[in-house]
Amino acid sequence: MRLKTTALQHQPRTTLPRTLITTALAGAFAFSTFQASADLSSRYSDADGDMIADVPADASQWADPDTLVFAYTPVEDPAVYAEVWADFLEHMEEVTGKPVQFFPVQSNAAQQEAIRAGRLHVAGFNTGGVPVAVNCGGFRPFTIMAAEDGSFGYEMEIITHPGSGIESVEDIAGRQLAFTSPTSNSGFRAPSALLRSEYGMEADEDFETAFSGSHDNSILGVINEDYEAAAIANSVGNRMLARGVIEEGDYEVIYTSATFPTTAYGTAHNLDPELAEKIQDAFFSYDWEGTALEAEFSNSGEAQFIPITYEEHWDVIRTIADANGVTYDCD
Repeated sequence: MRLKTTALQHQPRTTLPRTLITTALAGAFAFSTFQASADLSSRYSDADGDMIADVPADASQWADPDTLVFAYTPVEDPAVYAEVWADFLEHMEEVTGKPVQFFPVQSNAAQQEAIRAGRLHVAGFNTGGVPVAVNCGGFRPFTIMAAEDGSFGYEMEIITHPGSGIESVEDIAGRQLAFTSPTSNSGFRAPSALLRSEYGMEADEDFETAFSGSHDNSILGVINEDYEAAAIANSVGNRMLARGVIEEGDYEVIYTSATFPTTAYGTAHNLDPELAEKIQDAFFSYDWEGTALEAEFSNSGEAQFIPITYEEHWDVIRTIADANGVTYDCD
């Protein structure tokens, strides 16, 4: 059973080590709030101090597009998720009174560029990509998926294929570890911080690295023995297992992290405030029962959208980024 976290507390898994946020990383908490605010691009303002871009004070700068463009984080085949999101987007059309187009982004970089360039109005960014989207693209996250009881989150796992000879994290030394992309929390930043702080291991010095491009690519790469090990988000593995893409026992888990917040959904900062409010209403009024969204995301325990803030819920993610020396050269 996968343990999750609520907004009020973290519930640690007891069967595997959970030592990601250690004393070495915890030192970053002292300045994470200040640093995050300072990272916001000079193109944006943050007068209320909530760490995200303010809506422009000048109404002439507000965007009121004829068609809303929505993109979901590119973790798997975009064609699969166009079907998954179709009913929800129809609901958004009814609430906003505007057509909504699903934009099948092929990479994290393409999604980040789209929000920054103003071509994307509503989006779900992966956990590690949220700070980039916030600071460089003016993304205003307001919700994540959660279980019926309000709990939420996923874990980073380090996996390997049976017979690899890798039985613990220490065994990765001198071997190969696949990451997903440099902006991914579970696919790069969290495991990098873990390996550095807990095991004294540096990428490309103590082990060989590869970048697969997505969590499903990493999972399939390990199963097919293209990679000896990989760092993944277990929520992606759970959904692939539920759809029959992979089977139990195809890979082995050698490490499971603390629980992290999952994909954040939000809007571009410059949308007309009335339109932005309708978009939020669309998320919070959506009835999941019997939908493709429920069928897909119930596989990882999600059943509703709940409100969040970047300042509170992404605190641990900003700390991990700080521990990795991440900066945002947005301008």
